[in-house]
Formats: sequence, structure tokens, C-alpha cells
Amino acid sequence: MAKTKILFCTDVHGSDAVFRKFLNASKMYKVNAAIIGGDITGKALALISEKSGTYEADLLGRKWVARNEEELCSVTKEFRKRGYYTHIADPDSIEDIKSNSPRAEAILKERTLESVKEWMRLAQERLNGTGIKCYVCPGNDDMYEIDPILDSSDFVINPEGRVVMLDDQHEMITLGNVNITPWNCPRDIPEERLSEMIQKLTAEINNPRLAVFNLHAPPHGTFLDLAPELDANLSPVIKAGQPNMIHVGSVSVSKVIEKYQPLLGLHGHIHESKAVDRIGRTVCINPGSTYWDGSMNGVIASLEKDSEDHMFISG
Repeated sequence: MAKTKILFCTDVHGSDAVFRKFLNASKMYKVNAAIIGGDITGKALALISEKSGTYEADLLGRKWVARNEEELCSVTKEFRKRGYYTHIADPDSIEDIKSNSPRAEAILKERTLESVKEWMRLAQERLNGTGIKCYVCPGNDDMYEIDPILDSSDFVINPEGRVVMLDDQHEMITLGNVNITPWNCPRDIPEERLSEMIQKLTAEINNPRLAVFNLHAPPHGTFLDLAPELDANLSPVIKAGQPNMIHVGSVSVSKVIEKYQPLLGLHGHIHESKAVDRIGRTVCINPGSTYWDGSMNGVIASLEKDSEDHMFISG
């Protein structure tokens, strides 16, 4: 059979620039499948105050000023590149939002859902007719309210909690949940529950050795899951002048890969752990993420029967 080429990117976190680069790279590299492996939504609002046609925002340690619509477009594009959603209102409303957490959370949720809908439309617009299958799934940071939007797309496939066929031979399982983190994210769950969910999925695979395990949590004890150790105040623990790095991935993911030995493991979650590692015969990859500056980190993987080859890309 011919090679099946996939592009895998993860931890986009609302960056409009990264998502657009992901779509463009899919076409440029002529892949068969384009996959975003979770954490697609942003985490914060950029509040923009408007008065007499002048727009101001305090963000990223500086004051942003736009004196007309053209400059406003440039500023909002910069915020969206970095994963911030924007909200424009008069100065009094902005101050009210800043002091009203429920109101701010409601606006953030509204902007998040609007953005996911827009991305689904954009994916269909850019990739429809190319023959590329586009898979977008949630990660542990993503609210459950985005799932119906992903599921209702006429073009994008939400592979979460399912077995899908990448081609005639290679199946893929997907799960965005991860082991418990210090931040109590929406899809953080205990290892026992994570193990049950993964085992349920693997039971539905016909040939695990030819499968792709798209699991947002990286396997514990590998190069893919190293993150700074945190103290009780969630500040990095410093040793010898450097953050002390520890393994924070999932033991359940490690065990299931050891047991089933799939062809390829695709992972994310730990942005700073861009790496390739092996668990037995299984190649496990985390392309890392630097979404905050609009850079897209991804991996191109080619599958052929029971072999794979890959290369990292960034732009």
C-alpha cells in the first residue's frame, strides 16, 4: 500500500496564527490526515477599552493603543496570534468586567465557543476538496462545551473516544483526558479512570501493532513528559540555578503502550518536552508547543504497513 502521511500538531491554545499555519502546512506537505491532538482553546481574555474611537488595552506588560480601525485590527491580530480572545467595550464596562469574575468567565466562554465554530468553518473552507481528512480533538484544558461544536462539523472529524481508520490498515484511538494536574483542568482525571478509558478504546482495535495511539497525556518516565517541579505555591523549584525537571506524564499511558506496542504514539500536554522516545517498538512523539509566539510545532509522520518515519517541522 502507499504511504499514509499525517501532520500532527497539539496544544494550539487558541492561537489563530498556529491554527492557520496548521491548515496551510497540511496542504503544503500534501498529507492524507491533519490531526490536532488537544488543548485547542485559549485561556484568557484581552479586554480592550474604546472611547471616542481610540482603543486601549493593558496586556503582556505593556499598554496597547489603536487610534483607528486599521490599527485595532493589527492589535487584535497580535492578541489572537498569542491565544487571547478579545472583548471591546467602553471603559466603565471594562472596569466592571475586571472586578466581576463570573461576568469575565461568561465572556471568555462565549468567545471560546465562537472561535471554535470559526475554526471549524475555516478548516472546511481551506481543506475541502483536497482529500485531506482533518481531525480535531479536545485536550484536558478544553471545556466540554466545545464537544458539540466539534461533533456537528460537516467536515472536521472529532475522533475523541473513538477508533477511526486513517487508511485501510492503520487505526487511531484518541483521548484528551490526562492524569491529575495541579491546575484542576476540565479533563483531568485519576490514573485509575484514565486507564479504564484507554483500555476500553484499545479493546475495540483490530490490530494494535498497526495502530496510532493519539493520547494527549505523554507516557510517564520518557523524554516526552519532563516539566518543572512545582512547590506548594505552584512556583518552579530551582536547583543549581535551574528549574528542577521531573516526570509528570501518565503511568496508565506508559503501561498501555508497553502492553499493546502500537506503531506510533502521538502526545502533547507538556509544551516544553518536544521529543521522540521509544517504548519497546513503539515510537512516541511530542512535537511540543510554543503557541504563545504564534509558532506552529508539528511532526510529519509517514505510515507504511508496520513501519513509520517522521520529521519535526516548525514555522
